[in-house]
Amino acid sequence: MIERSLFNADHEAFRDSFRRFVDKEITPFHEGWEEQGYVDREVWRKAGENGFLCMTMPEAYGGAGADKLYSVAQMEEIAHAGVSGIGFGLHSEIVAPYVLHYGTEAQKQKYLPLLATGEMVGAIAMSEPAAGSDLQGVKSTAIKQPDGSYLLNGSKTFITNGWHADLVIVVAKTDPSAGAKGTSLLLVEQGMAGFSKGKRLKKLGMKAQDTSELFFDNVKVPADNLLGGEGRGFICLMEQLPWERLQIAIGAVAAAQAAIDWTVQYVKDRKVFGQPVASYQNTRYTLAELQTEVQVARVFVDKCCELIAQEKLDTATASMAKYWCSDLQCKVMDECVQLHGGYGYMWEYPITRAYADARVQRIYGGTNEIMKEVISRSMGLGAR
Repeated sequence: MIERSLFNADHEAFRDSFRRFVDKEITPFHEGWEEQGYVDREVWRKAGENGFLCMTMPEAYGGAGADKLYSVAQMEEIAHAGVSGIGFGLHSEIVAPYVLHYGTEAQKQKYLPLLATGEMVGAIAMSEPAAGSDLQGVKSTAIKQPDGSYLLNGSKTFITNGWHADLVIVVAKTDPSAGAKGTSLLLVEQGMAGFSKGKRLKKLGMKAQDTSELFFDNVKVPADNLLGGEGRGFICLMEQLPWERLQIAIGAVAAAQAAIDWTVQYVKDRKVFGQPVASYQNTRYTLAELQTEVQVARVFVDKCCELIAQEKLDTATASMAKYWCSDLQCKVMDECVQLHGGYGYMWEYPITRAYADARVQRIYGGTNEIMKEVISRSMGLGAR
């Protein structure tokens, strides 16, 4: 295996500390959280107390001023442990950066410290019943009122952290006639009149993740809650998507490696016709192929992580990482389930959960078909 050069000793010390937190505060409870459809709110508070939320935010706003590689290590540990209900990544590395990069000083001082402690849980509401990967198709509207506030109407679906969310970044049209240029971002808080949450959605996988519908019925959003400027929503989204998509790739590679590790141990212990499953050529060759592909993916993703740290990762390359690694993750899970035989279909086995959890990776953050469209356009192959 190629030795990784991405992390230094401090990153690895943080990884060890977070792994112990996962082992103590998350793994023992995760099965119960899957049954209830959401993680306990207490785990957010404990994560905040231990400095595991919003680490990359400046110290002035409650963070640690850490580089993104600390978050990468955290994402890998969550994926490797198979605790897919934990929405820390979206909270700390999607919601908080939007506030940091595009928020006013007042917005940053108000929201970032509360996100860092876990007192507030953050979500971002892009997808709608009729608009998923096509963000230009958003129908929610936020019409400016004479007093400067915005009247928000519409609905969102598939929103991660949606049921727990105290702060939601909502994508809406402030000028429905202007296409992408009429898109804006609004900060909507739990408790605003007209803002309600629908049922928690029952999913194929990620059963402990509180994915839900959100509804906005004449929600009066103060002018001070506009994020990034009117009509600049689409630009903000495009600027942040490379990091969002790379996060999916990071989790995909870590989860795929975990699946291989579990399967190697299983085939060594499990006997068929009096011999360990590992003794059969098909088993060995299958795992050798999967490990090779995951190693290739890891080297590529590590390079992308270096680029994101240098603010040099472009959208097309991030799209390559997201599409390739999530496709590979699903392939690895399928092959590893097969090598587990009948036990690979039993929910009590981690490979079964990982198989179910993996499928959405090819859908959210932009479907893999959209990723190929982005890549092809970067090659000068856009549709005419």
